[in-house]
Amino acid sequence: MEQKKYSSFNDLEVYRNTFQAAVIVIQKILPKLPKEERFDLDSQLRRSAKAVPRLIAEAYSKRYQKKGYQSLLDTATEESNETIVSLSQARDIYGIDKENCTKLIDLYDKSSRQLQKLSLAWSAFIPRKTKCDISV
Repeated sequence: MEQKKYSSFNDLEVYRNTFQAAVIVIQKILPKLPKEERFDLDSQLRRSAKAVPRLIAEAYSKRYQKKGYQSLLDTATEESNETIVSLSQARDIYGIDKENCTKLIDLYDKSSRQLQKLSLAWSAFIPRKTKCDISV
């Protein structure tokens, strides 16, 4: 099996999916939450949905540093799982956009699994040589 070449975090399906999902959450789900949830569920869901693609982008830049990317991908998975719970609450407690919430929950669930696979794939990277590693 041939390995795909990535020139940017934008090339990662998990990044593109979670970025688009965050846009949908912010534009279509959050405005429908009741006023009493503006400073709780709204704030939590907004933060976690936006965090996932940000963490993936940051981890991409550290993909050659095991300690650098691993904690970022772990945190991205945590935020993805948190987003699943918040979307489930919006759907099941407040009956908000059940169809869209279910699709988003499925997407974030898939993304959490993709993040685990990405972590395993990046563990196979050979560290890049730095100027300090090169003999003159």
